[in-house]
Amino acid sequence: MIDDRNDKIRDRAYAIWQREGGAHGDHERHWHQAAMEIDREAALPLTADDALPQTREIASTDVLEVEQLAVRTGISGDEAQDLIDRLGADRAATEQAARSLKAKRKS
Repeated sequence: MIDDRNDKIRDRAYAIWQREGGAHGDHERHWHQAAMEIDREAALPLTADDALPQTREIASTDVLEVEQLAVRTGISGDEAQDLIDRLGADRAATEQAARSLKAKRKS
C-alpha cells in the first residue's frame, strides 16, 4: 500500500515538474505538492454517483478545477463550486462571475 502511494506521488511529482517546464531544484516542493494532491484525492468519494446527489461533495476529477478557480479569484470553494455548477465548462464566464462576486463583497 505504501509502495503504491509512493509510486503515485512519484508519477504526480514528475507530471508537476514537466508542467512547470522541467527546471531542476524544486524536487521537494513537487514531491510535497504531489503528496497533498494524492492524499486529498484518496479522501474523496470513489465515484461521481457517490458525490453530488446525496452529499453535495464534488467528484475527484473536478476538485482541482474548483480549487484553482477559488484561489485565482479569491472566492470560497463553495462559491466556486456553485459557479461551476451553474455555468458549466465556460471558463471565461465562470472567471468573470467569480471576479464579480468578489468585487460585490468588497463594495
